[in-house]
Amino acid sequence: MKSWINRAIALLDKSLTPIPQELNELDWKEDLSPNNQKLSKHLSAFSNLPGGGFLVFGIENKAGIIQGIDMAKSEQIVQKLSSLARDTVDPEVALDHKIEMYIDKPLLFIHIKESATKPVHLRSGTIEDSYIRSGGTTQKASRQEIGGLMLNSKNPVFEDLHVSKLLSTDDVLTLLDYAKVLELLGKPITHQSDAILHWLEQENMIKAIDDAGYYITNLGALTAANSLKDFDSLARKAVRVIKYKGNNKIITEKEYPGNKGYAISFEALLMFVKALLPSSEIIKTALRTETSIYPDIALRELIANALIHQDFSVKGAGPMIEIFDNRIEISNPGKLLPSKSVDRLIGTTPQSRNDALASAFRRYNICEERGSGFQKSVAGIELYGLPPLRFEELANSFRVTIYAPRNFAELSPLERIEAAYQHCVLQYYSASAMTNTSLRERFKMHDKQRSQVSLVIKEALNRNIIKPKDPNNASTKFAEYIPFWA
Repeated sequence: MKSWINRAIALLDKSLTPIPQELNELDWKEDLSPNNQKLSKHLSAFSNLPGGGFLVFGIENKAGIIQGIDMAKSEQIVQKLSSLARDTVDPEVALDHKIEMYIDKPLLFIHIKESATKPVHLRSGTIEDSYIRSGGTTQKASRQEIGGLMLNSKNPVFEDLHVSKLLSTDDVLTLLDYAKVLELLGKPITHQSDAILHWLEQENMIKAIDDAGYYITNLGALTAANSLKDFDSLARKAVRVIKYKGNNKIITEKEYPGNKGYAISFEALLMFVKALLPSSEIIKTALRTETSIYPDIALRELIANALIHQDFSVKGAGPMIEIFDNRIEISNPGKLLPSKSVDRLIGTTPQSRNDALASAFRRYNICEERGSGFQKSVAGIELYGLPPLRFEELANSFRVTIYAPRNFAELSPLERIEAAYQHCVLQYYSASAMTNTSLRERFKMHDKQRSQVSLVIKEALNRNIIKPKDPNNASTKFAEYIPFWA
């Protein structure tokens, strides 16, 4: 990738020859101005410019004569501008710097990066105190220009943010288990550092700073960290698995505090959870084997969902898997997004807080395609004859409960109705409709129990969560039903 310094030198050539001229992208100066507000305006203007801009120190202000600059003065300038970029503009401005020989004289190049969030304005004022580059000079932006900047603004994405300090190549390769991610993608594992770092940057797991080092992003740490404890802001986001004795939280039998990144440890996490679950013995081809009483597809999809869709702005809390004798509760920080409701989770394409993390999980073959997770989970639940999934939006979290097997007689009236609704939704997305027969099969019931199922359908109709597919059909025996929203 072409270094920013090459672009800066090309712009400087254009600015100085054949006649010194001012450019929007670059301004050269002899020394640092004592006027802090003026410098802050330059930072605002260049960071609002597409592609950002450059300040070059060591050139006589008017005639453009190359004078050069010493190390002590360079350090003073970098320190001062870094402080102003952090404390006097909003949002903060990112800077890079480099001393480069130019016509046999050392010059200090400052790269002021374009801000994704615009407009960048003076912190001492309002959004109207924003500046732009025009005609090679720094000018206050008009309201129309501010509006244009806002239209081109991009809100920061959590996965893209830096989670580490500036690191060396060895630090990055030590902190991230890149080999496991390559294995998940089915790609050959290379041991060439340059190739690995280039691939990690393409995957948005690290951000390279020219000739200075690398930052690990939240996405990189969350997917591939050898230890999330190495990243202060993510240490509490590790998965916790707790196995209780009985059906309450009084006695804890086992606890597994997760440590690694979600993607590289997902299969091990799933195996650990399944090892803690009760199983039933079945005889197949004359051999006795143990199988979990919970469907694998439901465990996989619901655990992946909790990792992917959590709200990372909720501090001090992470995903939890709590195992009781009669159920599993899988929860994550954050409520449902405003556009979603509990009764529309199955089958609909979910709006995600963390699209990059969700995309990575699908590419790593950890979960199913977008929007199918709950649908496949419910299908697995029905196949195993389990009670319906329970979706709960709590004060500041979301929880899904999978219940251990219970027959129809042991289900509460509300559970029977919820099972009917979830079955009706599943049938609808299978281009079919719920009938008395299909619901009896879902409950693993005999044909003689048809009347009991009819009562469940009648109550679901009374609660307006299902409706007849054909309102004009007077026969209840062959009636078909669809969800209320269909």
